[in-house]
Amino acid sequence: MSSPTAPSGRRIAIASFVGTAIEFYDFYIYGTAAALVFGAVFFPSFSPLAGTLASLATFAVGFVARPLGAILFGHFGDRIGRKRMLIVSLVLMGGATVAVGLIPSYDTIGVLAPVLLVIARFLQGIGLGGEWGGAVLLATEYAPPGKRGLYSAFPQLGPAVGFVLGNALFLLLDATMSDETFRAVGWRIPFLASAVLLVVGYYIRMRIAETPVFQAAMDQQERSRVPFADLLRSQPLVLLLATLSFILAHTLFYTVTTFVLSYGTSTLHVDRTTMLLAAMVAVAVMGVATLWFAVQSDRIGRKRLCLASAVLAAVWAFPLFWLVDTGQPLLITLAMTGGLLCFAMLYGPMGAFLPELFRVRYRYSGASFAYSASGIVGGGISPLVATDLLAKTGSSAAVSAYVLVIAVICIVSLAPLRETKDADFTDGLAPTRAR
Repeated sequence: MSSPTAPSGRRIAIASFVGTAIEFYDFYIYGTAAALVFGAVFFPSFSPLAGTLASLATFAVGFVARPLGAILFGHFGDRIGRKRMLIVSLVLMGGATVAVGLIPSYDTIGVLAPVLLVIARFLQGIGLGGEWGGAVLLATEYAPPGKRGLYSAFPQLGPAVGFVLGNALFLLLDATMSDETFRAVGWRIPFLASAVLLVVGYYIRMRIAETPVFQAAMDQQERSRVPFADLLRSQPLVLLLATLSFILAHTLFYTVTTFVLSYGTSTLHVDRTTMLLAAMVAVAVMGVATLWFAVQSDRIGRKRLCLASAVLAAVWAFPLFWLVDTGQPLLITLAMTGGLLCFAMLYGPMGAFLPELFRVRYRYSGASFAYSASGIVGGGISPLVATDLLAKTGSSAAVSAYVLVIAVICIVSLAPLRETKDADFTDGLAPTRAR
């Protein structure tokens, strides 16, 4: 294998995109399996509702682990480089995903099955906690002036592609297997297939050199001894506001792709294939929109687009479930697409916005932690809260109200932050009022 060299823009795009696509594929197939089959496979003695809650709780474990992964990978990523940590995060996440596909069912090994499932999910979360921040830094720290939004779009497209790839595989299996076969062995195939993707991603990332911004900081002795502690001393309020502002993105995505999937199949009794197809269409539109909004953020600004997204999410919160509750495939698809367009308007600019908020010497730690910690509430807890609200009230309006509250929190948190699109990315300034 050739030694790493200064890469072209195309190679940067591929390296930052392929890793996030693979790792989010790993993460999302778990969410899909948790919504569709894990209740029966790992919690067969529970009622259908309790089994769904239990499987979604194991899904939430990954989000709890992500901030720990952000601190761990951020520490070494800010001290020894972005590239090395991106390779480690890829291997850890891929290995944990393959392990999920090998865990026997509850009927085979009893309580050890869900225990092993939680451990694998925890390791998945650790790996992904280091992936996103490193991938967006790889892209943005190579970006030419005025194009950080464009370059940050490459890793931001990974989640859409990973989700579509994972769901396409589930759809294929669902169409070619009986329900009994799918629950017994079929659901394992997407997890085992991650081994092939892992090899591809590893090869590509090994061929990328360290980012020039990080290398320049090291040449000037800008290395932090304990990056996360330095971050908490220097920019605690920025970290808090950035974390709170990004909860909405996770809430929108996982409410639409995890809760609505479970709600549609379990409560509305919509065909599983119909729900998966609706989700795939919505996520495909989201991927295109994410790229467009990321590019527009270089012209319009990050903060303005993020605020517009939060306002639109608040407006869409109730129509989202009015449309889903019809049970009509086209209206369900429209509902999910609208929700994920709101997500794309926030997620697209955030790929550049979060790194721009933090100084070079702890940028990996800051961007990764804000992204991952916001996922605890937005991604890990939101599907559980939504399921519980639905069970207690019997109405999807309660879930809509929850999304509305999260949108308001996002608006309030974004308000103190200044625009960052024209910030000098190399001098370590954090262009926000809050400190």
